[in-house]
Order: sequence, then structure tokens, then C-alpha cells
Amino acid sequence: MNRLLLIACLFTISLSSAQNIGFEKDAFAHTYSIVARDTITGEMAVAVQSHWFSVGPLVAWGRSGVGVVATQSFVNPAYGPEGLNLMEKGMSAEQALTQLIEKDPGRAYRQVAFLDDTGSVSAFTGDNCVEAAEHLTGKNFSVQANMMLNDKVVSAMAEAYMRYPKYPLAERVMEALKAAQDTGGDIRGKQSAALIVVGPEKTSKEWEDKKIDLRVDDHPEPIKELERLLKVSRAYEHMNKGDLAVEEGDMSKALKEYGTAEKMFPDNLEMKFWKAVALANSGRIDEAKPIFDAVFEQDQNWKEMLTRLPAAGLLTISESELNELTK
Repeated sequence: MNRLLLIACLFTISLSSAQNIGFEKDAFAHTYSIVARDTITGEMAVAVQSHWFSVGPLVAWGRSGVGVVATQSFVNPAYGPEGLNLMEKGMSAEQALTQLIEKDPGRAYRQVAFLDDTGSVSAFTGDNCVEAAEHLTGKNFSVQANMMLNDKVVSAMAEAYMRYPKYPLAERVMEALKAAQDTGGDIRGKQSAALIVVGPEKTSKEWEDKKIDLRVDDHPEPIKELERLLKVSRAYEHMNKGDLAVEEGDMSKALKEYGTAEKMFPDNLEMKFWKAVALANSGRIDEAKPIFDAVFEQDQNWKEMLTRLPAAGLLTISESELNELTK
């Protein structure tokens, strides 16, 4: 009985201490993540996976021309915006992280990584983060993890990231996430993931701040799904460039961009449709027609869409040519 009372007392003291530091109100995000900077483009990225619902809004933070932040374990989300604000004011990643860690009474439960626009990195793993927990910093990157199945995850992430120096930054950090999962990953399993890429220059246009902003909130294979979404995102980058080319009247460039997107996703009706529009606007009606026919066969709404484009100035063909395409 005395032993049971002692255990109960110790538990009460432990709980009281937890309440004093305030970590019990913080969300769990025991996870693995990477912050990194591309030395050629200046882009910066943060990517994360966790067995926790919707990990992205809690862990991943970034601002163009400033830096990126990953804040995890017993998450204090304030590290994200406050850290970015400090770095925007001129502090290095190390100075900003040190200032926030020093004033955080719950720091023993935190795991945080900062990277600034110069590629300088700083990371912290509190003593009370759940095993296996550690971080590893390198030139222009940091990888960190806690509550992992084994102690090999972090080194596997670093090795994977360094193995693909010629990959675009987003694809490169994805390799780190994949390596973490293949090595054992989160001891609890998989649930959500996120990827943010920001640019090298500051911008006052909020909608231009993030070049890539992808989230998988709840999925049995979040890393695979995040990789799929990244591929879709890349294809739609070409679609967007094609749209801009259409606005500028450059049908040759539009055709090239739409065609590239279609090759990436050959079954996507929208990509086929806009490629055919670019062909028609380039006077290549005979090439456009079989593509339109294939699209219309699967969904007649695209035929109605085609008839609405001339009024918007997006289809510059004669009425007889339009009739030929829609008959």
C-alpha cells in the first residue's frame, strides 16, 4: 500500500509540474520533419509527417525572403510566427531560436528547427522529448524527429536529403520524408503530412508568399499522397503558365505548357481540353478536333464550355470552325 501511495504521489507531483510549465495544453505532434534551403534558387522548404491529425498548420511555418520553422513534440505554435518575425527583423536562425527557447518554461518538451534566408540553421531537442528523439543539422538544412521507432531515422533523413543535390527542393525534402518512413518512422504509425516552399525574396503580396503549400490532413499513406499532390502541383504550374501565355496571346508557349502538363497527367480532361484550345487558336483545327471529341465523349459539359470561350476572348476561331469542333 505504501508503495502505491508513493507512486500516486509521484504522479501527482509530475502532473503538477506539467501544469506549471503549461505543456498539457499544447498539441501533440511527435513527428519527423526537415527544414532546408536550395543554394541555387534560394527557395526554402519545411516538410513534416506525423501520426496526428492535420499536422501542417501546427508544425510547418514559412515566409518568403525570411525563413522556415518546424515546431513539434509538445507543440508551441508561437515558435512559427514569432520566430519568423524575429528573423525578418534581422536575427539569425540561432539568435531567434535561442531567444524563444530561453523564455519558454516548457522548453524541455519542445523540438524546434529554424532556418533563415542565408541558409543558417539552428535546432533544439528538449530533454523530455520522447525517445527516439534527436536532430541533425547540416549545411543549409536540419532534420529532427521524436517518438521514432528507432534511432536511425534522423541520420537516414539527412543521408537521403544529401543524396539528391540536383533535385528541386520540394522533391529533395520529399526524399528525406520517404527515408524516414522507410527506416521506421513514427512509432505510432502514419496519419498526416505537409510541405511548404517559400521564395528567396520578401513579398508584400500574401498570395505570392508560398510557392508550394500542400497538406494531407488524414490519410493511411500520407507520404505517398503528399508526393502525388506534389506531382499534381507541378503539372498545374505548367497549366498556370499556359493560362498566362493565352492572356498574352502567345499560343505557341501556351501549347507547350499545356502539352507538358498533359504528358504528366494524360488522363486529366482539363489538361487535354486546354491543350486542344491552344491548338485551335494556333490554327491547327484538325489536330484539336480529335482531342475535343475524346473529352466531350467523357463529359459533355466541356462542349458547352467551349462554346462560351469566344465571348471571353479565350477562343479566337471562326463560327464555322467552332461548329465543326462541336458537331
